[in-house]
Amino acid sequence: MTSATQPRIQWLGRWGFLLAATGSAVGLGNIWKFPYITGEFGGGAFVLVYLACILAVGVPVMMTEIAFGRRGRGSPIDAIRRVVNESGGGSAWSLIGWMAMLCGFLILSFYVVVAGWSFSYLWKMLSGGLSGENVDDMVAVFVANNENPLNLGFWSTLVALLTMFIVGKGVQEGIEKNVSWMMPGLVVMLLVLIVYGMFSGGFGEAVTFLFSFNAGSLSSEGMLAALGHAFFTLSLASGAILTYGSYLPKNASIARTTLGVAAADTVVALMAGLAIFPVIFANGMNPGQGPGLIFMSLPLAFDAMPFGTLFGILFFAMLSMAALTSSISMVEATVSWLCDNKGLSRRAAAWGTGIVLWLVSTLAMLSFNLGAEWMLAGKNVFDWLDYLTARWMMPLGGLGTVVLAGFVLKSDAFREELGLSPLLYTLWLTMVRYVTPLGILVVFTDALGIYSVTFAAHWPWLLAILVVMVAVGEGLSPRLRQALTTPARP
Repeated sequence: MTSATQPRIQWLGRWGFLLAATGSAVGLGNIWKFPYITGEFGGGAFVLVYLACILAVGVPVMMTEIAFGRRGRGSPIDAIRRVVNESGGGSAWSLIGWMAMLCGFLILSFYVVVAGWSFSYLWKMLSGGLSGENVDDMVAVFVANNENPLNLGFWSTLVALLTMFIVGKGVQEGIEKNVSWMMPGLVVMLLVLIVYGMFSGGFGEAVTFLFSFNAGSLSSEGMLAALGHAFFTLSLASGAILTYGSYLPKNASIARTTLGVAAADTVVALMAGLAIFPVIFANGMNPGQGPGLIFMSLPLAFDAMPFGTLFGILFFAMLSMAALTSSISMVEATVSWLCDNKGLSRRAAAWGTGIVLWLVSTLAMLSFNLGAEWMLAGKNVFDWLDYLTARWMMPLGGLGTVVLAGFVLKSDAFREELGLSPLLYTLWLTMVRYVTPLGILVVFTDALGIYSVTFAAHWPWLLAILVVMVAVGEGLSPRLRQALTTPARP
């Protein structure tokens, strides 16, 4: 049998994909980034725009990636190639799959360093090494943590080893079995922290901050931040969701599953806000303090509160678990491709990938200490990995995916795979063709500094661009599909 016709391993239980995909989406972005950008851009109004962006951009792209994965039953490269071949297209479109797989690997190369911070702070909480009188003391702890290459290298290596150990055990025995207790455990820890926050004295202020709507507090820059975070928080265009989708049983509803993952991801992000902001407000701290909110302000707040050490341990255990569930998903595309195309066993593919990952992640780790001066165009290795993936590869990969699905492929493939009613299918197709690409383009151009945030406030221009896209797209779509799917003559 060829790899295309061999049965694909699937999730054991009906919750397998939901938990794994939610674990991929729920990472440091939810518990670390979401609270501080919510604080930075005004709270409830930002949350409302963020939810709208999840529906307009995140859900359509995720549905498309899952459909590609399940239809093609392979890694991003193989799945996209097979689906395109089904429509009579050329192999060049598999470059989108290559970009997604490489993007996930490169993100993980610096993500293990950031995840290492979580594990390091968990140990500091357990050993009593995380205390100080003020924020400056906590800044000094954070800087010292990063300036020691042996310390930082140990924790990032630990994350890489744990990731490869779990992935190497397989889809069912490794990934599914571990996320089946990690994700519920993470939610339970969040609930305990929220209950703790209720008695901290700042819970009411936190609820008001998160859920009250004040349109005047939301700037155009905040709207762009909401749009960008909605795209990146769901692990889109990094190969993770597409590969997980290739293990999804045929009878599972892609639409319901996607909405379930998006809802769970959003609920966890809001729960993280309800766990973090009461502690911040109770100690009179600024909720918009940026990345330092988690690693500098929050430890100081825990240190000043009753039973703070216990709940600090719980918080960083939760943060470490969230980081690990995401790192597992980022490497799965590479491991899947090696198993399918190079004949490697699951463990050999995982540990072989792990060695290369460790070498690249070590360079990223050294950017904070011995290699801080290794600059190219003003960026060190860590900065370059972040820049290339977040600002180029993910937006371009996401854009390529929706353009391929919306304009190039035969509609029958996705109509059958998604299993939607005619009305809902038309809605999905409209979003994938016009609304989602426009959102991705806005994020992409803003990330590159091309799109001015002042222009974002002039929504009539965006509406005009959307109208033009619809008019041109409807006229161009049949010609584009015919040109791109007609095989070249020998």
